[in-house]
Amino acid sequence: MLAVYSLAFGPDVGHVIGSLKFAGLNNIGGGGMALAPTVPVFAFVVFQLFFAAITPAIITGAFAERMKFSAFAVFTALWLLCIYTSLAHWVWAPGGWLHDLGALDFAGGTVVHISSGVAGLAAVLVLGKRHGLKGKPMVPHNIPLTILGAGMLWFGWFGFNAGSALGANNIAATAFLTTNTAAGAAMLGWVLMDYRRQGKPSTMGAVSGAIAGLVAITPAAGYVSPLAAVCIGLVAGMICSMAVNIKWKSGYDDALDVVGVHAVGGVVGALAIGIFAATAVNPAGANGLLAGGGLILLGKQLLAVVTAIGFSFGGSWVLLRLIDATIGLRVTHAEEHAGLDLALHEEAGYAFMESRPAVRKQARRPIKIPAAGLMSSLEPEPIKVRSN
Repeated sequence: MLAVYSLAFGPDVGHVIGSLKFAGLNNIGGGGMALAPTVPVFAFVVFQLFFAAITPAIITGAFAERMKFSAFAVFTALWLLCIYTSLAHWVWAPGGWLHDLGALDFAGGTVVHISSGVAGLAAVLVLGKRHGLKGKPMVPHNIPLTILGAGMLWFGWFGFNAGSALGANNIAATAFLTTNTAAGAAMLGWVLMDYRRQGKPSTMGAVSGAIAGLVAITPAAGYVSPLAAVCIGLVAGMICSMAVNIKWKSGYDDALDVVGVHAVGGVVGALAIGIFAATAVNPAGANGLLAGGGLILLGKQLLAVVTAIGFSFGGSWVLLRLIDATIGLRVTHAEEHAGLDLALHEEAGYAFMESRPAVRKQARRPIKIPAAGLMSSLEPEPIKVRSN
C-alpha cells in the first residue's frame, strides 16, 4: 500500500517503473481510472493487493523448512519492491515497455507464476537442500488436507482469472470457463503421465495436475477459447509432470514443486497465447498463430517469458546473497530438525503428547537432537491393555 501499488501502476517513468504519485494511496480518489475504468479504483487496488501478496507466498513453497523468518520478511519486502513492481509495470501498466509492445498476460502468467517460480529456484540454489533429504522419505503430510487445499485453490482461482476482466461480462465468463476446463484437462494429463511412468494413477498427481492447469491458463484465460483451454491444460499437465520428475535428477530441493508447476506452467501458458489467442474471443487481445496472426504474437510472448525469467532469477539471486551476507538466510541444523513452527514461533501444529504450555516451555530451551534421531524421541509410549 505504501509504495508497491504506485510503483507498479503509477504514472509511467521511462517505460520501466511507475512514479510515487500514488504512494500511500494518495492522489487516487474514489472514482475510476484509465487502467480500470469499469470498477471503483479502490476495488482495483485491493484486487492487485492480492496478486502482490500471493506471488511471494508461492516462492516460500520452494524453500520451505530452511529459511529464517527474519530473512524471509526482508526478502519478501525487497522482492516486492524491486522485482514484482517492475514486472507488473512492464506487463500491465500503460507505458510499460512489454505492455506497449503488445505482450499479453491476462491474469499473471509472467508477473506472478514465472517470476515466483524462478525466484524459488534461485532461493533453493542459494539455500541448499534440506538436511536428510536423501536419508529419509519426505512424503506429503496429509493427502485429504492436500485435496481440500487444492479444491479451495481451484475455487479461488476463478476470482483471480475471471476477476481480471474487471466486470461481469463475456470476457469474465470466458475466463471462468477456460480456467475450469484447463484445470480438468491438466489433471488428466498429469494422471496419464503417472500411469505411463509408474503404471498407476495417484491422487497427488491429480492434485498437482489441476494446479499446473490453473497456472498455465492464467495468462491466457481471457484470450483463448474453451477448446484451446483443453489443449493448454493437457500439455501443461504432461510437461509440468516431466519437469517435476526431472527435479530429482537435477539435484535441487524444491519442496513444493514451485519450479516445475509455477515456472514451467507459466511458460507453457504464456507461450500458448501466441498460438491460441484470437480477437474473436477478446477484441482487446491479438491473433495468435492458429488465428492467422503468424508468429508475431508468439515472438512477443517469448520475449516476455525470457525477460521475466532473467529479471526475476537474477534479481532474486542478488537479493538472497545480500541478505545471506548480512543477517543470514538459513536456520540452524537443530532448528530445521525440530521444525520451524516450534523452533522459531513456539507453536506446534499437533500436540498429542503434551499440553501446549509444555510445548512452548520446551521450545524455549536449547534444541537438542537425540543421537537416535528426532522421530525416535517423539514416539509415544506403547498402550497397555489390561486383560480380564
